[in-house]
Amino acid sequence: MNFELTEEQKAVKEAARDFAQNVLKPGVIDRDREQRFPVEEMKQLGELGFLGMMVDPKYGGGGMDTMSYVLAMEEISKVDASTSVCMSVNNSLVCWGLEKFGNEEQKVKFLTPLAKGEKIGAFCLSEPEAGSDATSQRTTAIDMGDYYLVNGTKNWITNGSTASTYIVIAQTNAELGHRGINALIIERGMEGFIVGAKEDKLGIRGSDTHTLMFQDVKVPKANRIGEDGFGFKFAMKTLSGGRIGIAAQALGIAAGGFELAAAYSKERKAFGKEIYKHQAIAFKIADMATEIEAARLLVYRAAADKDAGRNFDQSSAMAKLYASKVAMEQTVEAVQIHGGYGYVKEYHVERLMRDAKITQIYEGTTEVQKIVISRNILAD
Repeated sequence: MNFELTEEQKAVKEAARDFAQNVLKPGVIDRDREQRFPVEEMKQLGELGFLGMMVDPKYGGGGMDTMSYVLAMEEISKVDASTSVCMSVNNSLVCWGLEKFGNEEQKVKFLTPLAKGEKIGAFCLSEPEAGSDATSQRTTAIDMGDYYLVNGTKNWITNGSTASTYIVIAQTNAELGHRGINALIIERGMEGFIVGAKEDKLGIRGSDTHTLMFQDVKVPKANRIGEDGFGFKFAMKTLSGGRIGIAAQALGIAAGGFELAAAYSKERKAFGKEIYKHQAIAFKIADMATEIEAARLLVYRAAADKDAGRNFDQSSAMAKLYASKVAMEQTVEAVQIHGGYGYVKEYHVERLMRDAKITQIYEGTTEVQKIVISRNILAD
């Protein structure tokens, strides 16, 4: 498979790298320490067209392919995974889901400002008792005729307090199981919609992760995405694309740690020579580079599958499974190569190591990816 980048893709990659290094990097340590959402940085990302990259230009998007999105995600994630996860949710889960499955009225009203970066979106699936098992939705959306009455709680919601548009997955008919679930668009300011406390997290501390509560929230029928009962299928199809974004994030975190470690190995001396000249370190660098390149090829394959219109459920699961494993392992190695300096915030790699862990958990845990892959392989 040929992954030769086009000139446009190279330009996107360079623009994302320039933004990451020159805009994100100077304040990333402080944002992490203070758990501060990148308000101005996200605004600039929107102005540059990075929040609706794959959306049709008629809805305010960039009209780019998935490969361009992956390249941008990797470069942003090398520096600031907190910003990249906010970017991923808006692109992969919210904008893509609305454009793919929303009607024209929903695209004009909700998708356009999201794609332009004028508003930020959130995807609300996880609940206190429904994480990996997305069929066990406790949030209810009772059909009241011309509107739904929504009650329940969602947790671990990225962009929880900063979003304006929320896609909420809720159970309408429990007797039908997953076929009774709907996807509803809820807007900030609707009566009964409450943003709960912010989570104090190990990593991606600059992103705002909140519990959301819904108390008799009236949601117009016009805000339902797709036919009645389409919500679970909507969530699963949307998550498959979202996994490509998180795989690219994991790849970027790993590559960011690798770049820092390789550069440090040429600066730090031990026993009279730069540490990269010691075989123990040189072999670490070789292993890191190989693992990261393997992850990159899996991520690119998933993006290519999506762009070609092929089924990408398996390839996206493989990409996320492996890239997240590589992110965790190689950021640990990046800290090791830095020695004591790797354990302090100034050298960035300790943050990358903390950020890496979540890529094995959200948008489908490692174990869920193995379920998806094995079912695809072993299907009758």
